[in-house]
Amino acid sequence: MKYPFLISIPHGGIRIPSEVAGRFVLPNQDLLWYCDPATRHLFAFGQSASAVIDTEISRMVIDLNRPPLPLPPKDPDGIIKTRTIDGRPVYRNGQLPDLKLIHQLMMKWYFPYHQRIDELIDSHDISLAFDCHSMLPYGSPEQNDAGKKRPLICLGNYGDETGQAKPGSLTTCPPEWILGLADAFRKEFSGAGDVAINVPFSGGFISNAHYWRKGIPWIQIEINRILYEDNSCHIQRSVVREERIPGLRTKIWQILTRFWDDLPKEGQEVYFS
Repeated sequence: MKYPFLISIPHGGIRIPSEVAGRFVLPNQDLLWYCDPATRHLFAFGQSASAVIDTEISRMVIDLNRPPLPLPPKDPDGIIKTRTIDGRPVYRNGQLPDLKLIHQLMMKWYFPYHQRIDELIDSHDISLAFDCHSMLPYGSPEQNDAGKKRPLICLGNYGDETGQAKPGSLTTCPPEWILGLADAFRKEFSGAGDVAINVPFSGGFISNAHYWRKGIPWIQIEINRILYEDNSCHIQRSVVREERIPGLRTKIWQILTRFWDDLPKEGQEVYFS
């Protein structure tokens, strides 16, 4: 039996293509650290979910979870990064990709990823999509939660801390769904504040855009890197503990399926309002 889930993993890639190789002021180890290390393995549910999509491209080359506009230099943390989340320049002086190169990168990596999501939803039995990420243990200097300790798990549906829609906006899944999933996570991660809803992240471009396009509910999942890394906050000393990944992956999958199995059957109908 495959569960009717679409799993999206947009930030796990580490490939630096030849078109931009040598342009970065950041060394390779730093480029890796600013991605979502190990998420392609952590959320590898291809044998059990209806559909999985990931990418080999590094988010430091092109960020698939950002809107296609604005282009640099207007948004330093946009689709093309010009500055890191802690304020470091990404490219050498004069080496920022020009409009022609940005267009090439978008045509090769960005638009195909989003088109493939639509194709998977159209061709598979999908009732719920998860956009899957990792996060650092503390907010970085240029983020809204700078210096604050983060939960072990953050779930996002573009709502408030109870999953309800904010004034003038919609959520990407019913509040009852994200509350139920949070409860399922809390049974495994039971410390106070270990599971949060929409704090510090409420969702990115992928979950929002594709909910609007297809009406399939989306939930963004952020896993704290402290669960599978040593020294997560230190670029030079951060180490992924590969031996932790299989057990954590199994636990996450059990949580997702337990949540879905416990959801009232009428609640599993496609949601759009």
